Amino acid sequence: MVLILGGLGAGKAAYVRSLGYTDAQISENVLSDLPVLNHLEAVVRNDPSSADALLPPLRKKAFVLCCEVGSGVIPMTKEDRAYREAVGRLCIALAKEATAVVRVVCGIPTAIKGELPCISD
Repeated sequence: MVLILGGLGAGKAAYVRSLGYTDAQISENVLSDLPVLNHLEAVVRNDPSSADALLPPLRKKAFVLCCEVGSGVIPMTKEDRAYREAVGRLCIALAKEATAVVRVVCGIPTAIKGELPCISD
C-alpha cells in the first residue's frame, strides 16, 4: 500500500492516474474492491471514533489518498478537533505500514518514505 498525502486539489488523483490507474479504479468507499481509495479524510469525517477500524481494509488497497487536514488554524469545535486528530493518527498508522509515502504539492510527487511508484508493465 502506498499512502499519498497533499492539499485539496494538489494533484494526488492525477498522479495515480499517471501511474496507469483509471477513474473506474478509484473509489471513495473503503469497502470497495477497487485498488485506489480517494479522500480518506472524508471517510473519517463520517465517524471519527471508528477510524481505527478502517486500517484492515485500507491495508488491502494499492493506494490511499488523503488530503492534509492537520495544518492551519486549530478547529474551534470539539468534533472538528476529534476529526482532525483521527485523520492524523490513522495516517500515522498507515505510513508505518506503507511501502511508500508520497506527498504531492502543485502536482509534483515527492517520496517521503520509500521510492516513488512508477508505471508498472
